[in-house]
Amino acid sequence: MPSFPRRAARAASLVLAVCLAPPQLAAQPTVPGGGMKLDAAVADSFARAARAKPRPTVNIIKVDGDAPEIDGKLTEGVWQRGAAVTEFVQRELNEGVPASERTEVRFASDGKNLYIGARLYDREPSLIIPGEKIRDVTLANSDYVAFIFDTYHDHQNGFVFGTTPAGIEYDGQVIREGEGGGANVPGQNRMQGGAMGGFNVNWDASWTVATSIDSLGWTAEFRIPFSTIRYQSANGEQTWGLNVSRMIRRKNEELYWAFIPRQFNLYRLSLAGNLAQLQPPVRRIQTVTPYVLTSSQQRWTGNLQSTTTPTEVGGEIKYGVTPALTLDLTVNTDFAQVEVDDQRVNLTRFPIFFPEKRPFFLENAGVFSAGTPQAVDLFFTRRIGISDNGTPQPILGGGRLSGRVGSTTVGLLQMVTDSPEQGSPGQSFSVARAVREVGARSRFGLMAVQRLSTEDAGDVNRTLAVDGRLGVGQKWTSDLWAAKTTTPGRTGDDFAYSGRVAFATNVFNANARVAQIGEDFNPEVGFMSRPAGYRSFDATAMYLVRKPEWGWFRQWNPHVSYRGFYDIEDGFRQTGYWHIDVTEIEFANSSRFGPEWNISQEGLRVPFEISPGVVLQPGQYQWGTLGFDYTTDPSENITATGRFDFGQFWTGTRNGGSGTLTVRRGATFSGSLTVDHNDVRLPEGNFTRTLQAVRLNYFFTPRIFVQTLTQYNNQQKIWSANVRFGWLNTAGTGLFVVLNDGREATGFFDWVRPQQRSLFVKFTRQFGTGG
Repeated sequence: MPSFPRRAARAASLVLAVCLAPPQLAAQPTVPGGGMKLDAAVADSFARAARAKPRPTVNIIKVDGDAPEIDGKLTEGVWQRGAAVTEFVQRELNEGVPASERTEVRFASDGKNLYIGARLYDREPSLIIPGEKIRDVTLANSDYVAFIFDTYHDHQNGFVFGTTPAGIEYDGQVIREGEGGGANVPGQNRMQGGAMGGFNVNWDASWTVATSIDSLGWTAEFRIPFSTIRYQSANGEQTWGLNVSRMIRRKNEELYWAFIPRQFNLYRLSLAGNLAQLQPPVRRIQTVTPYVLTSSQQRWTGNLQSTTTPTEVGGEIKYGVTPALTLDLTVNTDFAQVEVDDQRVNLTRFPIFFPEKRPFFLENAGVFSAGTPQAVDLFFTRRIGISDNGTPQPILGGGRLSGRVGSTTVGLLQMVTDSPEQGSPGQSFSVARAVREVGARSRFGLMAVQRLSTEDAGDVNRTLAVDGRLGVGQKWTSDLWAAKTTTPGRTGDDFAYSGRVAFATNVFNANARVAQIGEDFNPEVGFMSRPAGYRSFDATAMYLVRKPEWGWFRQWNPHVSYRGFYDIEDGFRQTGYWHIDVTEIEFANSSRFGPEWNISQEGLRVPFEISPGVVLQPGQYQWGTLGFDYTTDPSENITATGRFDFGQFWTGTRNGGSGTLTVRRGATFSGSLTVDHNDVRLPEGNFTRTLQAVRLNYFFTPRIFVQTLTQYNNQQKIWSANVRFGWLNTAGTGLFVVLNDGREATGFFDWVRPQQRSLFVKFTRQFGTGG
């Protein structure tokens, strides 16, 4: 081993050599596996140098004459002049190390649109991974370039736009730097999209992108109308926060223009650079999006069959009160084109969380987020127009006013639903929200939620809440919320609160939370993962070990966590859960595996029927389980991911798990098979839980596709199929043909009797400026 002075000298000389080298020579050597071998001291020197650099700034280029043609070729003169974003460094695999391939990005404007021209050099263009041709596909599975714009320059909220070599449209909204602060619930995926998390990938805007691959690499050309995003309405020049990210997938090399340490990601707007000399127009978005829908729907009740063929019209109006504040109105709201939910196996006593997917509820959804995502959500839009069993209910209409007033983010929502079934009244839902950002990473907010029967003013439920976040430097984050509900007939403890503290560096992160939910706390327009009346504690600690001198290795993540729920009155333990994983390893190509040991504790005050005829008696239970999860390289044409559990379960044993095998052919086809199987053997009775799902996708272009999802769940004895054809125009509008078929079944190919079948044909079109 060389002495420390020798290693430091070597590191300094290498840093100097890279800094002075021409751009073409600044690339680092790579090994066949895509990893980069570096001495640990050299890698540390690069990281420290990157952290010490000031936040970069680039000026926008004024378009003189004709606007660029969006063809992905970058032949216009505007892309040959002006300052370009060029100096990229790695977040992965080796923090702070210069990029192995050169990147040039320019930003331009003609006063109506924001244009982006990106030249992404690659010395081996035949190895570029294009990814699937579908909007909002997971970017990390392919090469990509992405941008985040902090249009209010508040260092917390922004808009993301990105694409892959396949030319797809990827966009989303960021709130609170993408930090949802949610709970980790066993068996429930952490949600990014929708109203619950800090990043809403389901938000769709109107914009255009084109890409091409050539002998130098690949290029991307964007046109983003200013009317499609929100920003301050002041006249004159503005400066927005900006960061640019690029992925070279075969090397698993994630690059940033404004350096981002590996404990954070693109959403870390407090570390973004600046896009200066912008002069966005003081204009207001004005769009009308009507739809017409025709359908044929069949239902079977016993031996009786009923058929209806309704035709509906409706739509939405979007009006910019200011460039930062938008009014959305909807009438006869319909979501026939929305993808169906993935079915899930549930071996717990508690409800399963399903994310929001309906377009109207997704724009500015993060504004209305408060509480602890997936544990206690104080407002959950799926309570509007969807029954507890997932059946759609008619939405007569409503409106939403959301955006910024000065430095305060505001949101007002009013929706009215019709009677979901005979004998049940319609409902009026009202929400008011205000959030004020303080400094770079802190905020506080207020929210009020009301559900009111349209037929009985005494049938009402209300929630009042206050919440906040305090960010201290880049390492410390704390969250706090407190809420009260009012419900006729409930006079007990209707208060709830939660406090969380998190600490994160590039080698260690930890968080701890305490919450208490009063026994009469009842947010009827929210989501609670378990009945009220408990106090909970949870904590997690993770250590991240890197070996930059190992080209095949990404990191080792030993970690441990605990989560406990206790009755408030007598401390009776409802649930305790220890997760101990000291073997999880991630490889340079993003594959990973990790055996783990889990200790589960459950307390029953009343009998629990875990399966028909299988009843567990009151008492305290504890068991241990050996778990194993794995993921192969997600960029390969054949990939697999899965999880298996073996060991004790309540009074007996459970063996099984879930796995998904995915096959891709280029950018046009992908198919996957998911099997979730659990063999449960208890003294009280044996049973199996099985879920099978087959998903097939064919993408003619990024805007024309066919998708199918066929599922069988033996817990509900339901077989279902969903086929969606889409020919998109802009912002998720276009022609949709959707076929749904549901049957009672005893196996994937064992159908007993039909339950429902429907065919929807829907056409929607957007008119006006922006989207």
